[in-house]
Amino acid sequence: MPIQSILQALVFVAGAAIVARTLLSAVRAFILPRGARDAIVGFVFRELRRIFNLLAPKDRPYRDRDRIFAYYAPIALSILVVTWLVLVLVGFAAMYWGLGSRSVGDAIRLSGSSLLTLGFATPKGGLETVLTFIEAISGLGLAALLVGYLPTMYAAFARRELEVNLLEVRADRPASAAAMLIRYHRLGRFDVLAHEWQRWETWFAEVEESHTTLSALAFYRSAQPEHSWIVAAGAVLDAAALTRSLLDVPRDVQADLTIRAGYLALQRISDFFGIRYDASPAITDPTSVTREKFDAVAAELEAAGVPLRPDRDAAFLNFNGWRVNYDRPLLALSRLVLAPEALWNGWPERDEFGRFGPTPGDAG
Repeated sequence: MPIQSILQALVFVAGAAIVARTLLSAVRAFILPRGARDAIVGFVFRELRRIFNLLAPKDRPYRDRDRIFAYYAPIALSILVVTWLVLVLVGFAAMYWGLGSRSVGDAIRLSGSSLLTLGFATPKGGLETVLTFIEAISGLGLAALLVGYLPTMYAAFARRELEVNLLEVRADRPASAAAMLIRYHRLGRFDVLAHEWQRWETWFAEVEESHTTLSALAFYRSAQPEHSWIVAAGAVLDAAALTRSLLDVPRDVQADLTIRAGYLALQRISDFFGIRYDASPAITDPTSVTREKFDAVAAELEAAGVPLRPDRDAAFLNFNGWRVNYDRPLLALSRLVLAPEALWNGWPERDEFGRFGPTPGDAG
C-alpha cells in the first residue's frame, strides 16, 4: 500500500477520533445526569481563567474583580461551544481529506459548509454525502444542546440564589454565622431554627446535584457583590456548628443533619473540581478557625446576651469536630469561585466599625 494511502487512512481515523471525543465532551457536559470531569471543558475554563486573572489582578478592589468575573462563566460557556464546533470542523475536514479526493483547503471548505449548513460546497460520492449529513446534524445538535442547557442551568441558579438572598435578612451581608445567631436571639425565635436547618439541608442537596452536573453554575456569581453561594454555605454550617457546640439551647438533631448534608455537598463538589482534603479527619485536627477566632465570636455572642455553655474548652473541641469536615473544601471552593471574604472564610479581622466585609480575594 502506498505511503500516501496509509497517511490518508491514519488521518481519517484521527479525524473520526476527534469528532467522537468532541461529541463525548458535549454529552458529559450537557446530557450525562452525573458529574463527570472532561479535559476539553477543563481546558477552556482553566485557560480562560488565566486571562481573567490578568484582567482582574488580586490588588484590585473586590467589587471591581467581581464585576469582571461576572462575565467569566458565560464567556467560558460560549467559547466552549465554539471550541467544540472548531474541533468537529477539523475532525470532519481530516476525514474528507483522508478519503483522497480533496486538497486540504477543499476539505476544510466542505467541512465548514456542512457544519454550518451553508451549502456552498457539495460532496463527491456517497461516503462524503453521508459524512456531510452527519456533520450537519452534529453542528445543529451542539447548538440545540446549548439552547436546552441554558434554561435548566438558570432555573437551578434561581433556586440557589433565592435562599442566598433571603439569608441576608437573617445573617447580614456578607453572611455571618454570628450575625445570624444574634438576630434570632434578639427576635426570641431560637425555636424556629429547626425549620431553618431543614430548609438548608434541602438546599445543600440541590447545590450538590446542580454544581456537579452543571459545573459552570459554580462560577455564576450572585447579583449582589457580597452575596455568594459558598459564603452562604459556610455561614449556615458555622451557625449550625456553633448552635450544637457553644449555645446553651436544647439539642436539635436537625442541626446535625444539616451540617452533615453541608459538608458532604462541599466535599463532593470539591471532588469534582479535583480539590484535595482529608476525608476522615480527627476531631482534634487543626482548622482555619483558631481558638482565638472562636473566643472572639463567643465574646460577641455573649455580649449580645446569647446563652452560652460555660465550658469553652469543650465547646471549641466540639465545634472543631464539626468544622474539620468542611474547612478545607469551604476555603478552597471560596478561592476557586472568587467569593467575597466573610467571617471565618479568609477575613482575618474587623474594620474600625467592628464589621466584617469584603477584601480582595485569592482566585488561586
